Amino acid sequence: MFKITKLFVYLCFEKLQKEKLGTLAIKDRTIYFEYDKSFLKTGLQLSPYKLPLKSGVFRCDDDVFEGLWGLFADSLPDGWGRLLMDRHLMRLGLNPASLSPLDRLAYVGSHAMGALSYEPKHAVESEIDQIVLDDLAQSSQEILAGSSDDMLDALLTLGGSSAGARPKVLVQISDDLGQIVHGRSTLQQGFAHWMVKFASSTDTQEIGTIEYAYSLMAKAAGIEMLQTTLLEGKKGRYFAVKRFDREGDRRIHMHSVAGLTHSNFRYPTLDYDDLLRLTLHLTKNIKEAEKMFRLASFNLFAHNRDDHAKNFSFLMDETGQWRLSPAYDITFSYGPGGEHSTTYLNEGKAPSTEHLTALAKKHGIKQGETIITEVKEAVKNWESFAKEAGVSRKSMEQVVTALIV
Repeated sequence: MFKITKLFVYLCFEKLQKEKLGTLAIKDRTIYFEYDKSFLKTGLQLSPYKLPLKSGVFRCDDDVFEGLWGLFADSLPDGWGRLLMDRHLMRLGLNPASLSPLDRLAYVGSHAMGALSYEPKHAVESEIDQIVLDDLAQSSQEILAGSSDDMLDALLTLGGSSAGARPKVLVQISDDLGQIVHGRSTLQQGFAHWMVKFASSTDTQEIGTIEYAYSLMAKAAGIEMLQTTLLEGKKGRYFAVKRFDREGDRRIHMHSVAGLTHSNFRYPTLDYDDLLRLTLHLTKNIKEAEKMFRLASFNLFAHNRDDHAKNFSFLMDETGQWRLSPAYDITFSYGPGGEHSTTYLNEGKAPSTEHLTALAKKHGIKQGETIITEVKEAVKNWESFAKEAGVSRKSMEQVVTALIV
């Protein structure tokens, strides 16, 4: 392994085409970035607030992402993915604390979420011949418990670039949902890119079934989500969702709210007032603000309180047009101290319909009352979605007691 002092960043909308975005460098533990002269001519603002498109050398002056800009920090794994990377490094006799963010980006290489890639890259290749979800789920539990590192490198290559605390893998699934293959290979005909989640050490074993039921409820509430399903193993059921940063093998630039605004997602730092203002300013489209308002309404009524800054993202196309990403990580959850991670006009413990109505009025959401009603009606039908997904009566009733309808 070699220490990275300079890293080239590329924008890759097409798998076999890449455009040099610029160069990252580190000196005396300070990170610098400069856009490539040719990229300046594109006019594409990939991170307009913290890394605007202009000539010259940038220096990151905050430590939200260890001195790295949010544009690139969104490529790095956290939680589960970082745990895998650290365990891999320790197996090589390396101290994970000695690595800079550039070293970690080199491990991500061309396999980041979104459309960015990094060179030079450290190769961690451990493709497995057959994807067996039960085996991956069991190995992930053992890794979390520290009792075994079996399949560690395989899990790292399958999902090491993804964020979030729960174990997950990035795979290709056939259109009939009957076959699963490795996600890093060129997309096979009749397949699409998916993410499959497993339970963490603190989750109920029904976590996947509940998230699937929530996806059904969210879609009924008018929330935009890509296709979801429950994959059946011999030992468990696993929630899976199509990736929205891929269209076939085309890659889509994605940027989380945490990365866009340099908000520390580990702490409650945002309000839905901020998110609505950001959505309208970035997308210039009131319809996108309505989508964010609908999501805010759903999170309130459905008791999704782990609504932190990394659980909201935007997508940008090749023309530079932004839109709110499809919803993700939508499930029954408790936030910090039982409150919402993102507050409603400064209320996190007991937000109400009145807070939503005030938000709609403040941001010109004319369909606010209609959206609130539609979302409430969907959430009232939780039990039917839970039954369709196969949620147990005990878990179903636990959710019912927390819903706000």
